Amino acid sequence: MSQEVWMESRENYCKQSYRNRACILTGNGVQSLLIPVVHDTHKPLITEARIEYTTPWQRNHWRTIVTAYNTSPYFMYYQDPLRSFYEQRYERLFDFNLQLIRTIAKMLRIQTEIKLTTDYEGSRQPDLRTLIHPKRSISPDYPYRFTTPYYQVFEDRFGFTPNLSIIDLLFNAGPEAVDYLKALNASFNS
Repeated sequence: MSQEVWMESRENYCKQSYRNRACILTGNGVQSLLIPVVHDTHKPLITEARIEYTTPWQRNHWRTIVTAYNTSPYFMYYQDPLRSFYEQRYERLFDFNLQLIRTIAKMLRIQTEIKLTTDYEGSRQPDLRTLIHPKRSISPDYPYRFTTPYYQVFEDRFGFTPNLSIIDLLFNAGPEAVDYLKALNASFNS
């Protein structure tokens, strides 16, 4: 794994992306957990997008996560650090996401420094900022479909379901999740 990763902090907020959603597998199939964002009249920077709290999305998300994963092998080990994201209010989506990424990296014992860009550099090749996108990932020819199976709570109903949130891998594979990610990284780099 890289010793440092640069995270884009100067782009405009993009709607309909994984910046405010995660997909998990529930007893009823794949469900998207959407964090509502305040709609501004201008396109805010990703660091300026504010979270909307007029609906009880935090309570609803956490209940859905508990219902989906409370019988998974590692839920009891990892639930406490994640629960705080559904109890504490974050004003900005970027702050929520950055802290969540750092928390998950710590849970996976990944020691990578996350650095934030100071200027928007436009498109570069390869441009990894748009690599993973909800609309692209459902396409049959999407090149980054994570199809290597691991145990999932509802695989008896749905078979292995690829491209879910990292919490699906974490709750189902536990400490082996990092080895799974390293194997995926190796397969993409070969």
